[in-house]
Amino acid sequence: MTSINEKPDEMVAIESKSVSVTSNDFDSELASEKNFGQIDRSNGGSGFAAYCNVVCVVAGTGILGLPVALKQGGWIGLLILFLAWAMSIYTSNLLVKCLYAGGGNKERLTTYKDVANAAFGTIGGWVTFFFNAWILLGGPVLYLVLSGQNLNQLCKGTVAEIGDTAWIIISCVIVAIPFILVKTMKDVAWISGLGLFAIIVTVLVVLIMSAIDKPNQVNIEHDVVIWDMFPIALSTIAFSFGGNVVYPHIESSMKKPQDWTKVAAGGLSTCAILYMIVAVCGYFVYGSTVANPVYNSLPDNAGRIVAIVVITINVLTSAPIYTMSFSMDIEEFCNISVERFGKVKEFLIRASLRIVIMVVICVIACKVPHFGTLMSLIGAFGNCTLIFIFPVAFYLKLTGIRNKPIWELGWCFLVVLLGLVGLIFGTMEAVKQLIQDFN
Repeated sequence: MTSINEKPDEMVAIESKSVSVTSNDFDSELASEKNFGQIDRSNGGSGFAAYCNVVCVVAGTGILGLPVALKQGGWIGLLILFLAWAMSIYTSNLLVKCLYAGGGNKERLTTYKDVANAAFGTIGGWVTFFFNAWILLGGPVLYLVLSGQNLNQLCKGTVAEIGDTAWIIISCVIVAIPFILVKTMKDVAWISGLGLFAIIVTVLVVLIMSAIDKPNQVNIEHDVVIWDMFPIALSTIAFSFGGNVVYPHIESSMKKPQDWTKVAAGGLSTCAILYMIVAVCGYFVYGSTVANPVYNSLPDNAGRIVAIVVITINVLTSAPIYTMSFSMDIEEFCNISVERFGKVKEFLIRASLRIVIMVVICVIACKVPHFGTLMSLIGAFGNCTLIFIFPVAFYLKLTGIRNKPIWELGWCFLVVLLGLVGLIFGTMEAVKQLIQDFN
């Protein structure tokens, strides 16, 4: 018999788990059951597959603009790079915590927008959806612009030199094939593995070729800090750590989501190491003359061709991860599922939606062919918000402020401050540069 004031062991266990989900130290409790959060993880992917997804989507083209970020802001950009790395690891974990802290016992929120809804209601949800869409559509636009430029450059002097726009359209078709046929993030792990290999090759080529070219670079200028260009440099660095928009879907594809902290830290640390190598050697060798993408500064030889080829492979493998994340958000919102429509009808509706998304991305990519400035604008307006500002705001709103130690609140303040500087001043400078590019 159980007295009125006593609670059965099962009830105590449930309440204990509910408390742990909303506490600061609940990482070990994430998905302790295969269906935790109403997600069937029995066929989920490995932690290594999630790691490949993180590195592929985060490193990508961001790695190409970091030498220019140092050119814009000076060597102090390395300090900002280190801060952005530490802060992005912190906020990636906050975002995943919010997925579990906002839905109550055993109910995992699905998307970034759901977290915003739980924290700040419908208005907060739609504001977040706008910034989320800005990144999830702006990222593939940027990738396809670079792919089109690269492919046309590779075909220079041949009958295949048909122009950037034509190659952008061809790139869209290439990306559309896996995007339409593959349903979930788990199914693109092999694509991410290929993209990871391409990133490592790119870093090695830039490192070796710039070292060989160093004796040919004379009167190269470097700056310690350039204050008036600091915000635009920050926005370029912020773009380089822009993975928050897809983290909810990557985490949901993991069989053991309790390993998310390790996956995020490992993936972002790998990216930071690769970034540091490319940023330092690119800016040290070419200084104020370094180009974006950085391989355009390399000597025009076989090494440069290899860099262009492998980074093109990377962007073509990274784009489906962004587009798939955006599509999955829309499909979740519209309840496009096999249970509702049946297998055939669901596929036709999903394929039609994804074709429309690719057409929109293709049109924008053909109309805004300015890679470097576009990277800065996307980084300033979208990534500074979604990486540095929103995760902190949602976390504090959902889990409380008074229960946090003073050092954590101070760190949260610094994270938000960095995001606001990049958002406000970086966006202003990026818009000015974009106007100049079009003129």
